[in-house]
Parts: sequence; C-alpha cells; structure tokens
Amino acid sequence: MLNLFIQRTAATLAFIACITSVMGQDMIARQAPVDKKMRAVDSVEIQRLFHQENLENPAADLYPSWEDDYINMYGSVQLPSEYKIDLRGFCMPTNNRIVTSNYGYRPRFRRQHKGIDINAYKGDTIRAAFDGKVRVVTFQRGGYGNVVVIRHPNGLETIYGHLSKHLTKKDQTVKAGEAIGLAGSTGRSTGTHLHFETRLLGEYIDPAKLFDFEHQDVTGDFYIFKGRGRGLLLGKHDVNDAGTAEEDVAMAEGEGVEVTYNSSSVAKNTRNRRAAQNTRIHKVRAGETLGSIARKRGTTVAKLCRANGISTKTTLRVGQILKYS
Repeated sequence: MLNLFIQRTAATLAFIACITSVMGQDMIARQAPVDKKMRAVDSVEIQRLFHQENLENPAADLYPSWEDDYINMYGSVQLPSEYKIDLRGFCMPTNNRIVTSNYGYRPRFRRQHKGIDINAYKGDTIRAAFDGKVRVVTFQRGGYGNVVVIRHPNGLETIYGHLSKHLTKKDQTVKAGEAIGLAGSTGRSTGTHLHFETRLLGEYIDPAKLFDFEHQDVTGDFYIFKGRGRGLLLGKHDVNDAGTAEEDVAMAEGEGVEVTYNSSSVAKNTRNRRAAQNTRIHKVRAGETLGSIARKRGTTVAKLCRANGISTKTTLRVGQILKYS
C-alpha cells in the first residue's frame, strides 16, 4: 500500500515538473519575439540618436573646427589620401535639369568655374542636397550674392549661390530636400540660376562626378575622394565662383591683399596655376576709375581690363574687387 502511494506521488510530481517545463518553454517562446522586437526598437533608437549627433556635429572626425564667417577656412588642413563619400539620401537642389555652365576653366573669362550653374527661375525653391547643418548664411556683393553653405555628415560641404532669398539660418540642422532659399541672380551673376558647388575640406569636386542632373540622380552610391596628401593652399581669404576674392578679403580699406588660390582647381597647365597663386586685388572705392586705380597700383588700364575680363567702358561698382597683377 505504501509502495503504491509512493509510486503515485512520484508520478504526480513528474507530471507537475513536465507541465512546468512545458509552460516555461512556452513562455520563453512567447518572449523571444518580444525580445527581438525590443532589440530592433533599441537599434532604431540608437541609429536615430547617432544620426542626430551627426547632424549636430557633421563630419566632426574630418573637420577640425566650425567657422560660420568664411566659406573656405581650411588653409592648414591636411587632405586625406582617400575618403569615401556616401551619396545615398541625396536630393536634387532644384527640379531644373538644364546645366548652363559646367565645372572647369572658362577661357572667355580666363578663370576657373568651381561649381556648376543650373537653370532656374526667380523664386524657384532651392533645397538641401543632403541632411546636414547650415554653416554659412551671408551675402557677397561681388561674388556669390546670397549664399548658403551646408556641412553634411558624409564629409561634403555644398554651396548654393546667387539666391534671391535665404530661407534658413546659421547652425540650423536641415533634412535633404528641405527648402533653404529661393533662386535668384544676386551677386556677380548674368542671369537667374543656381550656382552649386561640392567641396571636401575646401577642396573643390566637380559636382558632375557625383550627380546626374539631367536624370535627377546620383552617379553611384559612393564616391571615393582621392586626396593628394598635402594641405590646401587656399586660406581664410576665399575665392568665389566669380574668380574674385570674397568681399571681406580687402580688409585694409581697399589696400592690396595677397590672396592664395587653390592651385588644384585652377587650369591644369602650369602657367595658369602659377599666375593664380599670388594674385593681388584692389577693392573699388567711391569716385575711383580704372585710370586712378591703375596709377595707384603701378599698372595700366589695359592690364586691369585683361586681368578682370572687362573693357574701358565698364562701370565700376563700389566694393568691386579687381585683380591687378
């Protein structure tokens, strides 16, 4: 009788243990998808926070500082020998597809065009090319006009020139496709268009190597930038798309200022590079003429005209920058 009781008790305990094990396994099985989902949620949140940090401090591992007064201020920065630029997530800055002026040397003006010009109509919306943070919002009378510079987490800085109106502010984070300005013809411009540049650490990159404007797409998911392993020649005194120095380069009330040009973005031949590396400039004052400037700078009117692609009948503007050697 006792043995029968023991056997029944043992069977009952075994049954309870089996049920408990099965229930535990069922609970684990039910919990597994929840854990997986929670891990996915955590991963998405981590990625979101990481992306937000990149927007607040875009390409912080590449750029040594944040300067919002100068478009190009990387004179002492060493270029990486190679840098992978992620082009995914790109948005065309304008819906217009017609490129009216390509990147490269312009024989007619005897200067380098450091971006591309895209046809646009006054008031057209100009958008950020990538997610990023606005670094410069300013106006240049003799160059870009109303201009916006955005630094992006992928290492690029994009420049949008000749805008009729700014729609963003310094230090503002923006998303790809977000409106940053309206197309116009401000600054040194012969008609309404968007002047668009792409740079890495101040080094100019032909936008056509990155983007296919006709088909409104990128040329690939990534672009490998090949640096030359040395610092840039261009310092704080920037050179804009018009081939003249920024308006604020003439800091000494119009006195001559030595401007060092980025030789990599000048004409390929050695003669043009040497001619561009040490260009002296003069900021036009009220009442000055080509003749008075030529006498002051020890040159001739003919040389001034040739150096600046103008004629003796050109009307000078106060604040205009002229090269004189």
